[in-house]
Amino acid sequence: MLREDALEYHRKGRPGKLEIVPTKPMITQRDLSLAYSPGVAYPVLEIEKDPDLAYEYTTKGNLVAVISNGTAILGLGDRGALASKPVMEGKAVLFKKFADVDAIDIEVNTRDPDELIRVVQAIAPTFGGINLEDIKAPECFYIEETLRATLDIPVFHDDQHGTAVISAAALLNALELVGKRIDEIKVVINGAGASGIACAELWVKLGVRKENLIMLDTKGVIYKGRKEGMNPYKERFAAETDARTLAEAIRGADVFLGLSAPDVLTPEMVKSMAERPIIFALANPDPEIRYELAKEIRPDAIVATGRSDYPNQVNNVLGFPFIFRGALDVRARAINDEMKLAAARALAALAREDVPDSVLKAYGLETLRFGPDYIIPKPLDPRVMLWEAPAVAQAAMETGVARIHIDIEEYRERLAARLGKGTQVMRFIINKAKAAPKRIAFGEGEELKILRAAALVQEEGIGRPILIGRPEVVRQRIEELGLRCQPEIVYPPEFPRLEEYAQRLFEKRQRKGVTLPLARTLLLEPNYFGPMMVEMGDADAFISGLTYDYPSVIRPALQVVGVREGVRKVAGLYIMIVKEKVYFFTDATVNIEPTAEDLAEIAIMAADFARRFDIEPRVAMLSFSNFGSTRHPLSEKVRLAVEIVRQRRPDILVDGEMQADTAVVPEIIEERYPFSRVKDANVLVFPDLEAANVSYKLLQRLGNAQAIGPILLGMGKPVHVLQTGDEVQDIVFIAAIAALDAQERGQAQAPALASSRGIGATPEGRLL
Repeated sequence: MLREDALEYHRKGRPGKLEIVPTKPMITQRDLSLAYSPGVAYPVLEIEKDPDLAYEYTTKGNLVAVISNGTAILGLGDRGALASKPVMEGKAVLFKKFADVDAIDIEVNTRDPDELIRVVQAIAPTFGGINLEDIKAPECFYIEETLRATLDIPVFHDDQHGTAVISAAALLNALELVGKRIDEIKVVINGAGASGIACAELWVKLGVRKENLIMLDTKGVIYKGRKEGMNPYKERFAAETDARTLAEAIRGADVFLGLSAPDVLTPEMVKSMAERPIIFALANPDPEIRYELAKEIRPDAIVATGRSDYPNQVNNVLGFPFIFRGALDVRARAINDEMKLAAARALAALAREDVPDSVLKAYGLETLRFGPDYIIPKPLDPRVMLWEAPAVAQAAMETGVARIHIDIEEYRERLAARLGKGTQVMRFIINKAKAAPKRIAFGEGEELKILRAAALVQEEGIGRPILIGRPEVVRQRIEELGLRCQPEIVYPPEFPRLEEYAQRLFEKRQRKGVTLPLARTLLLEPNYFGPMMVEMGDADAFISGLTYDYPSVIRPALQVVGVREGVRKVAGLYIMIVKEKVYFFTDATVNIEPTAEDLAEIAIMAADFARRFDIEPRVAMLSFSNFGSTRHPLSEKVRLAVEIVRQRRPDILVDGEMQADTAVVPEIIEERYPFSRVKDANVLVFPDLEAANVSYKLLQRLGNAQAIGPILLGMGKPVHVLQTGDEVQDIVFIAAIAALDAQERGQAQAPALASSRGIGATPEGRLL
């Protein structure tokens, strides 16, 4: 079945896995004259004068050549250049998918190393980097060394260094867990091909002592004086030892690294290893010893394989896309050992962080935390690029191989933008929240997702979390999750100011049927107690709703903090990311049948919210009618709302009533309604909750749009509501919104981040 599925996957539709897509408009005659003749002559002349300008005027700075001669394809051996093309295309796809690096596969039909070198040298000016792949040893060493010495762009043989980097990260964390020093361990490496020798070299640079390392090939131990099957690269690791077989070499070893063949590591050999052994059985698809068998024989072992169906997969996709990403972005002349070590250390550090829900879902897991079954990040973890590429770029700059120097913090934000507009928006909000952190109370402080989110809120510097819950339960769960978090914990029945809170609630609600004893009882509920903390100045913001329905949070909050001065009603807003464009949808959560007055108020609040992102609002008041085309009380309500907004806030660009497509398709306005003040709207005010709720959910599910929210507008003090089942990332985002809300209400004490220009600040859409 897998064979047929794989063949059909590559055959169906447009054959293969790649296509070329233009990045500039090609619509008018002028576009063509700029793209080609005569306009293209100008960058030609500029690049002739200064070759580095190729990075400015061409794709060179984001283009990698994936090159092979097909002499060592996966585990299939020498199958020729053409047969390697599906693999090389696959590599190019991974570059694009994981790190937004454009890559072109080039299969060179030669087995002569010098001819392959000459081909690569001849085409090198086209590319920002060279990724060598599936070239047999020992020729691969000679080819890479020669190209690195003669080219001024990064050359990286992934079969060697990719495995070395990822295994080095795994080794660092495994050693921490078993409590062993890297300079004291005994290491056995079975496999002396490209990856085995590269791993040995990088591990030695990481701290493994060369005299404590034994390497084997198909002939046995590589020892001093051996003649059979030797080459200069193996000779570097010839050991002073009497061991001649794997069984002899592995006795008492702390670490086994297998890059060889299935089932060569026997149960007896595993039993003979040192206490708390580390076993990296990376032969693929069948490892040197099956994971289950290794754990059965040695439960104290930490085991990694190359397979995705076992814990601790050593997968090269954790390395090459992000190493090249960092190297390309500083226009590096090479990828040196310091850059590879930086990548390994970044991966090791990331594995110790809390794992996002998106990763857990991708792998069908409930929980995942740093430990024997999780020593390196998962390949589908979106944070890998944000950790690894900056580490590589920093190392390139520090070691002098970078052509340009960049600000690493600003670079991280640019990388976030590559993950999509939604990530960019969230990073923008988080960065503004970090400018003046606030005290954020969480009503469901015992919930695991809330605990994980609170740890991130504290770690990111968004705010200081206050968890409402039983202290012993909260602390136990923090320990179970392995979180580095020291939040303030508040338990309402034991809170010293509870009577003072009850008196204040009684004063507020005494004419609404609330007696003092009832006030005391109500305050034992987090959704009353949390807003009262904000009301009384013991917290700056309150968040709840993960396990409650919407009214159960809003109703108590409105009773405690009310609505904002000058506002009649609260409204809900969603930030919608649609094809990399940002829209604000309102009101999809609160007001069921708003009046014209309500709609006007909602539009004003939404426009002001958009401006907090440095986005100039263009407000469309939506209806089933276009500017009076259908006379009806419902469309008349929307038209009146437009007039009210214009009267109260002439600074807001607003128009309507208009249909949804009219609002978002500029050509409709230009052709049919040129009088409209709004073209290409970004704030969409729906006529009622039903229309808004249906629209955003359909767009999210069928249109693949990203919905961020809900965000409450108009509360008397910063209170925000989660959706039932929100993920940790969603909770962190709402916490950042809550912190911004609190900042905005006390700007005299906490000025906004002056240097932030907003998510709409540049044509490229990069966060600056």
